[in-house]
Amino acid sequence: MAERENRRERREDRRDREETPEFADRLVAINRVSKTVKGGKRFGFAALVVVGDQRGRVGFGKGKAKEVPEAIRKATEQAKRSLVRIPLRDGRTVHHDVEGRHGAGKVVIRTAVAGTGIIAGGPMRAVFEMLGIQDVVAKSLGSQNPYNMIRATMDGLKKEASPRMVAQRRGKKVADILKKPEAAEAAEA
Repeated sequence: MAERENRRERREDRRDREETPEFADRLVAINRVSKTVKGGKRFGFAALVVVGDQRGRVGFGKGKAKEVPEAIRKATEQAKRSLVRIPLRDGRTVHHDVEGRHGAGKVVIRTAVAGTGIIAGGPMRAVFEMLGIQDVVAKSLGSQNPYNMIRATMDGLKKEASPRMVAQRRGKKVADILKKPEAAEAAEA
């Protein structure tokens, strides 16, 4: 009897987890495209969606369909499959300034002090919000195309390296990486 109740509780827990979405998603752009056929025009829709857990994972996807909801669903599914983990400093900003490029799109992402907020343009703002960044200054140079801006932003974020990653790559301790140079210590004294 107790075993049956445990199974029922586990099933209910699984259902609760499925109902509570693990990821937040943000619709960035919808594009209506038309195809001219003998009888007139056939309309289709392309959607661009950014998905993230707001704790360091983010991904984007695009979907095309005859109806808007179906295009959004396809884009969301693709975005969930393309999630990447980005290291964050104190869970609120990037570790260092980076540049990202894709095609003609170029973005500059700079670290910011607490309380700055997200200072970034539309598609980049969506990526940072879904990633969970609270303080960042970013500028898009070049392409205004949302697809290229998101790809350039993702390229820049993938270049992000935490002190732990750098220490591991160099075979040192994190404290050695974060330690101030002797010249700076002498100037402070």
